[in-house]
Amino acid sequence: MTEKEKMLAGLVYSATDKELLEELNAVKEIIHDYNSLRPSDLRKKLEILKGLLGHIADDEIIINQPFYCDYGKQISVGKRFFANFNLTVLDEAIVTIGDDCFIGPNVSIYTACHSTDPVERNTRDEWAKPVCIGNNVWIGGSVTILPGVTIGDNVTIGAGSVVTKDIPSNSVAVGNPCKVIKQI
Repeated sequence: MTEKEKMLAGLVYSATDKELLEELNAVKEIIHDYNSLRPSDLRKKLEILKGLLGHIADDEIIINQPFYCDYGKQISVGKRFFANFNLTVLDEAIVTIGDDCFIGPNVSIYTACHSTDPVERNTRDEWAKPVCIGNNVWIGGSVTILPGVTIGDNVTIGAGSVVTKDIPSNSVAVGNPCKVIKQI
């Protein structure tokens, strides 16, 4: 099993694997090109995103620059997706975002996990857990979503929240750690 196959399976893998590092660097080149485009060049931006991301449901996707991701192909976005500037997605595992999702500025979605033991962490071995965001979700600015989290449908996540656990559908959640404060 390759290190990439281990990574996608949620198994421990070496983050210093030569093939993974080559892929990361190739994606960084694509991201650089994307972030260097004029904001008004929507056609070229869409063309790059279609080649970079694993799945785009329609042409009504907007990801404002700058945008950062590690691999791209592990990211799937639904219809009418909008992300404001400075979206960062560490997509070592699958990241699925549903239809009609809106993401505020400075949002980070993380799938990569590291040991809390310094000796283990220094081996550069890590693992990843997927993130799933449902349909009709609004994620406020400066939100951080941690590995393994599922956010249900029709959810609002308040600005500045740190989402450490699953958030059920039809709710408003805020805080650090993020907690449901209201059912819709």
